[in-house]
Amino acid sequence: MTSENGKSAAVLLTPEEMGRADRLTIEGGVPGIVLMERAGQAVARAASGLVSAGAKVLVLCGPGNNGGDGFIAARCLDMSGHSVNVFFLKDPHALKGDALEAFKRMNSGMRSSISYLSSGERISDEFLDALGSADLVIDALFGAGLDRSLSGHVLDIVGRINQSGVPVLAVDLPTGLSGATGDVLGDALKSRATVTFFRKKPGHLLYPGRHLCGPVIVADIGIKPETLKEISPNTFENGPDLWLDLWPMPSVDGHKYSRGHAVVFGGPISATGAARLSATAALRAGAGLVTLASPPDAMMVNACHLTAVMLKKLGDADAIKDFLADARLNALLVGPGFGVGAHTRDVAAELLNSARALVLDADALTSFSEDPQNLFAQISKTPGPVVLTPHEGEFSRLFPDLSGDKLLRARQAATVSGAIVILKGPDTVIAAPDGRAAINSNAPPWLATAGSGDVLAGIVTGLLAQNVPAFEAACQAVWLHAEAGSRAGPGLIAEDLGSALSRAITLLVDKRGEGSC
Repeated sequence: MTSENGKSAAVLLTPEEMGRADRLTIEGGVPGIVLMERAGQAVARAASGLVSAGAKVLVLCGPGNNGGDGFIAARCLDMSGHSVNVFFLKDPHALKGDALEAFKRMNSGMRSSISYLSSGERISDEFLDALGSADLVIDALFGAGLDRSLSGHVLDIVGRINQSGVPVLAVDLPTGLSGATGDVLGDALKSRATVTFFRKKPGHLLYPGRHLCGPVIVADIGIKPETLKEISPNTFENGPDLWLDLWPMPSVDGHKYSRGHAVVFGGPISATGAARLSATAALRAGAGLVTLASPPDAMMVNACHLTAVMLKKLGDADAIKDFLADARLNALLVGPGFGVGAHTRDVAAELLNSARALVLDADALTSFSEDPQNLFAQISKTPGPVVLTPHEGEFSRLFPDLSGDKLLRARQAATVSGAIVILKGPDTVIAAPDGRAAINSNAPPWLATAGSGDVLAGIVTGLLAQNVPAFEAACQAVWLHAEAGSRAGPGLIAEDLGSALSRAITLLVDKRGEGSC
């Protein structure tokens, strides 16, 4: 099973939290220059893996500790036989602390040239000439220390490097990228790869940051995982390291009634496919039984397409109330293909009153777009967990007053609504009202297809039926959905995700087996 150390591996640190981890480690007796040496050496190793022996490497160093990492990397690459040119952003006489010590160590034995990136507000000709023949640029200008938009000659330097086509290795973060949000601050370097330290940052996973970082190498520089207890971070990279111990591994003595009974509420005959996708996904996700509650006019078409999923003919909200008198029905989903309007709001209210675990998706979300506070008030009164699954369009209608980066908006939405919020996209964010949030990073591009979201909603419901806590159920579902998409491959349609989901689940079975005694 997943250990506490395994969960700590999923932690993401903001730049401020990473700064605190550095300080706590230094206060604990590890000199800052030792951390910088390890960081710079990790950068040098990564650089050596990107170029051939004797390659020409430009190392761009800023005025802070990120530049210090660059000085160490330059020295190591010079010692290993590479042709290294170091370019300063500012006068090295202004350096202080560990960065100054790193500069002294580099300068004492460097064979390579040391120059300035600019002359006044103009990019130096020496840099432009060197860039024209470089094999690699190491970006050690700002890293996570940047807190404002690029301007002036730095903006020009970033543009020239991007236009040159020379591959870039970023130290911590590409220059111009926010480590907290993944946003571009004016402009940003596009990196072939990024080396960061101890833990990733949200900006490594949130778009456009993920695209600009390239593959992210996390280097161990000697900060102990126990340091995280002092920081108490609440942002994570979504994956099995975070929640595997709560994934509902079937037991040998289990049976279908012990794995929960999920109910998907379907719409009219003209829109039956979405609910069937959801119901099938809930069954694939492990729910012991799944019932598709169908309007009378849609019973026949649903019966023609379903086998293991059961059918229940239901009409108005009163019939739903009678149906839910069966306490074994423990996880509910409404929205996919259900229709938009007052009837959907009435049904949602009835389901919220039932105190069951509930997923609201698609049409159920849109039905409350004119009065979202009504929905949030109802959620506040139900003891059952509620999961909302909006894409950006639905999110903007439900939460029109929220602004900022994706992580912040998802967290605010969870607080405002009182529900778990899955803000979907290539960098889906799962947020809980208690402040926890996870960023997903394994989704393939071909998941952007009709019906894909219906499958995701069904997976969440199937996991809730097995009594997985709501935040973890949402995280598990998002990861499994993306993994199934990868396994189904290019050209997938939503119907392909069901069989691919079983192969994704096999990965979790194997992982749990590896961790068992």
